[in-house]
Amino acid sequence: MTEPPAERYRADQLVEFSTDLFRAAGLEDDKATTVAQILVEGDLLGHTTHGLALAAPYLDALAERSMTAEGAPQVVSDRGGAQCWDGRRLPGPWLVVSAIEAALARVPEHGIAAVAIRESHHIACLASYLERATARGCMILLTCSDPSEGSVAPFGGLRALFTPDPIALGIPTEDEPILIDMSASITTNGMTARLRSEGRRFPGPWAMTAAGEASDDPNVLSATPPGTLLPTGGRDHGHKGYNLALAIEALSQGLSGHGRADPPTDWGASVYVQVMDPAAFGGRTAFLRQTSFIAAACRSNPPAPGVAAVRLPGQQALARKREALREGVRLRPGIMEQLGARAERLAVAKPAPLA
Repeated sequence: MTEPPAERYRADQLVEFSTDLFRAAGLEDDKATTVAQILVEGDLLGHTTHGLALAAPYLDALAERSMTAEGAPQVVSDRGGAQCWDGRRLPGPWLVVSAIEAALARVPEHGIAAVAIRESHHIACLASYLERATARGCMILLTCSDPSEGSVAPFGGLRALFTPDPIALGIPTEDEPILIDMSASITTNGMTARLRSEGRRFPGPWAMTAAGEASDDPNVLSATPPGTLLPTGGRDHGHKGYNLALAIEALSQGLSGHGRADPPTDWGASVYVQVMDPAAFGGRTAFLRQTSFIAAACRSNPPAPGVAAVRLPGQQALARKREALREGVRLRPGIMEQLGARAERLAVAKPAPLA
């Protein structure tokens, strides 16, 4: 898929600008800063559908009061290494960062610490959170699902039931971390909406019509009756993505106690965060020895024809981040225009693009 031209901005200016936007829209200072940092991190890593592209709908949610601007989550249960929070529809990025920090604080005692969150607002790009744990020597598992929406049918079915159901893992090594961010469907709702708005098609048969025919047309999801996205594995091996979706929804909705069995609410998420300290198992040195060996073995694997080199998950994203911090963050056309209109209403100054 060819990317259209994009303007570049300094990352710190984007964080400052979006923080000011969220603060002017009513978010408390710490929440505004955290949401801005997570969205800009998404763009730094190249996950452009889940970076500042989400700032405008988040601002709209604040204006509509479907996102809670103030306060803290309610603790539903707390057993030391396991907690459950009611997120009260607070900003998802702030809730997830708070959960990671809470788990990191407890993991030295418990070895594993987990937080399940129900009634969170949308949590943006999962990869954006992973280095917060890996930089402190811990492995992290993060997953979420939205009980209010459906765009993916169970394998063998025709009617949408699941969301794309992302899952992410951050794995420390002696070098840079392995950052896994994938979903139980072939693509996301955000990418589908982008391709539809730009008049483009999927690179392959990633969707299915309401009649059960594979399609590369993103418009089938908005047809009458609507089609669906295919699970990871597609028409041939979609049972793999289907199985993954069931596991993700059990972790996020089952453990948090809020999901599809309840009346649907607005756009949001049920979330599961788990942090693991290798020191509590075979030891941190032994852990890094194993993860570093397998990382090196992957990178040194002979590449197949047409492949320059075998990459690790997150390797290209971290390279993009280094480039963006050095040369500026690429913002796709339309994002700053959307934010500029809201900035004018909120009396917030826009940053200037780099020359």
